Amino acid sequence: MTSPEILAGSPAQLGATFDGDGVNFAVFSEHAEAVQLCLFDEHGVETTRMPLPERDGQIWYGRVPGLMPGQHYGYRALGAFDPENGHRFNPAKLLIDPYAKRLTGHPVWHDALMGGTTSPDPQDSARYMPKSIVEDPSFDWGAQGHRAPQTPLEESVIYEAHVKGFTQTFPGADHPGHFLALASDAVLEYLIRLGVTAVELLPVHAFLNDRFLVKKGLVNYWGYQTIGFFAPEPRFMTEGRLWEFQYMVARLHSAGIEVILDVVYNHSGEGDEHGPTLSFRGLDNRSYYRLQDDKRHYINDTGTGNTMNLEHPMVLRMVMDSLRYWATTMGVDGFRFDLCSTLGRTDTGFDRNGAFFKAVQQDPVLAMKKMIAEPWDIGPGGYQVGNYNAQFSEWNDQFRDGVRSFWRGDLGLVPKLADRITGSAGLFDHSGRQATSSVNLITAHDGFTLMDVVSYNEKHNDANGEDNRDGHGDNHSDNMGHEGPTEDEAINDARALRRRNMMATLLLSQGTPMILAGDEFGNSQRGNNNAYCQDNATGWLDWYSADEQFIEFTRWLINFRQAHPILRQKRFLHSRPRIVDGVPDLFWWRADGTEMTRADWTNGHLQTLCAEFRMASGTPSYAQREEAIYLAFNAGDAVRLTLPGVPRGFSWVRHIDTNTPTPEAAPVGAHFDMAACSVVAFVEEPA
Repeated sequence: MTSPEILAGSPAQLGATFDGDGVNFAVFSEHAEAVQLCLFDEHGVETTRMPLPERDGQIWYGRVPGLMPGQHYGYRALGAFDPENGHRFNPAKLLIDPYAKRLTGHPVWHDALMGGTTSPDPQDSARYMPKSIVEDPSFDWGAQGHRAPQTPLEESVIYEAHVKGFTQTFPGADHPGHFLALASDAVLEYLIRLGVTAVELLPVHAFLNDRFLVKKGLVNYWGYQTIGFFAPEPRFMTEGRLWEFQYMVARLHSAGIEVILDVVYNHSGEGDEHGPTLSFRGLDNRSYYRLQDDKRHYINDTGTGNTMNLEHPMVLRMVMDSLRYWATTMGVDGFRFDLCSTLGRTDTGFDRNGAFFKAVQQDPVLAMKKMIAEPWDIGPGGYQVGNYNAQFSEWNDQFRDGVRSFWRGDLGLVPKLADRITGSAGLFDHSGRQATSSVNLITAHDGFTLMDVVSYNEKHNDANGEDNRDGHGDNHSDNMGHEGPTEDEAINDARALRRRNMMATLLLSQGTPMILAGDEFGNSQRGNNNAYCQDNATGWLDWYSADEQFIEFTRWLINFRQAHPILRQKRFLHSRPRIVDGVPDLFWWRADGTEMTRADWTNGHLQTLCAEFRMASGTPSYAQREEAIYLAFNAGDAVRLTLPGVPRGFSWVRHIDTNTPTPEAAPVGAHFDMAACSVVAFVEEPA
């Protein structure tokens, strides 16, 4: 091995920083006795191993003159192997830089990756490890600079998609399966035509393929096993260069579409004490992870074997640095936090004012970004839907389950549906929060697709190799009389109607709607409700079987929502009189045209809900205004609606009727015969 010169450098910026004439290396470890920098050639041969010469508190650092972007490197940390005290140092293990901007690939599973359980494993892991790569992440955003759409949350329609799954078979997409595919003309034209305002990408941080999956011939498809919080996932890049991600963002922004990342800061891919030593465990196990009292075992509030310790200031700094890096250098517009409750974990449980949430609240960069919580984990007290602060919106699983159950025909759900379509005020209307705090969803990557919600009673996850034990058992689904695909025309028609009903409920409700990619055209995973390991036709969208009629129906709904500010308000509706005219902002009607009574709300057999929305009480005079929208949701038999009276010169115009797959605006009189199991929407307009 050669030994290039290493100088003092600086501890100010963690990671490998190219300064134009060399590279500064800085890495955190509170408990290491020494940290070695290892340099590699492009063939993976270790050419240099030298100690970082300086230490400032918990940061080890040094600068190597003459190094350039593209240099491969890693670390080895020396210290005690003492699991009883939480230490698992092992210099035989090459470690990924937690701040690496790019990785060469993925770990190759071998016993040498294991650090040891009772004693340090002596096998050198370097040949099986991906190498960190020095990068210059600067990017030319164009003559006008970087201009993000900055779509207000109340105008947002989020589209959850997997980079590969969305693009792998997309007709006309360039570089299918990669970031560049999302930047191709065909994809952008589709998204613009559909009308969504943001794509929420499943994890794109570098992640590993779990060993148990590789042994079964499967892979980690979803990506919830992060090993690098700054590095893009290598499999999504064609040339392995950062500009591919940045170019994708720039192209989506040019189309008026924001980019939101699903991020996993609650755990890492290193698993429990039997897992591999890849980065954090080898650098400072006791600092990076929350440990049980015996210090040998890990607290597992995530179900993955470990939990990141965001109470440690340097671990919190890493997460905040990562968020700012993706928000600024990489240009993204927001983040959806996987198992967000874990990020607020302390020794006494979940704390909505914990260190992470305080750090986010005070950060001027992140204040401009969309922050979305998955508001639960599997730890004690982990279910926190509705309990986050005003900076966060939240995935609302109660909207999902309630809407699915209502349209399945479950009884007694009218009061719950009423709360859901008005922004779930019972959960979110506190602490100055807005109605947009509720991210409404019928489906997401985790669970059935919309087509499968109406096609399967049971999950069918046999292909995952876990004897169908994995995945949710209660999906609030209904196969409509036949399990899976059928040639029965009546069943298929009923399924199509129910899909229209649920999509209409989603896009006519107050809150922030999120659509799972493929739901707008009837994509199916053949009953698999946990396709996390299905990097194949099960997990990819089947564009060649797309239901064009349903795409147009969804597009119509999105356009209708965007055209009517009443449907996307920031203020909650509480039937309060408005100063402008003294008329309440919300009416609940019976089908016969009289107002709902307490007896109606407690009628467990009622299956029709009728609401008249107006601009909310307290809406300022400068806000966009319109008269009224009347919505009816009928999960029962056909019913005659008596519509509320309107002022002289106005009439009700029907814009949505899910009983017909092709919407068409048409004036109606005082009565309307509403079909069984359908949704209708009327707008009060000048006659």
